[in-house]
Amino acid sequence: MIELTINGTSHQVDAEDDTPLLWVLRDSLGWTGTKYGCGIAQCGACTVLVDGQATRSCQLPVDAAGA
Repeated sequence: MIELTINGTSHQVDAEDDTPLLWVLRDSLGWTGTKYGCGIAQCGACTVLVDGQATRSCQLPVDAAGA
């Protein structure tokens, strides 16, 4: 179980540590605003803010995002 704080709200997510944050946001939490684009962190469709930094969520493991 991984705990993420998103927009000030804590979320418990049951996902493997190496699951990309993008898939946790879309599949586990149902938030489809973050889009899948190229899958290799080049196009920017999956960009989210992590600790105030623009980050490509398709390549960021969820355990790194929750740390």
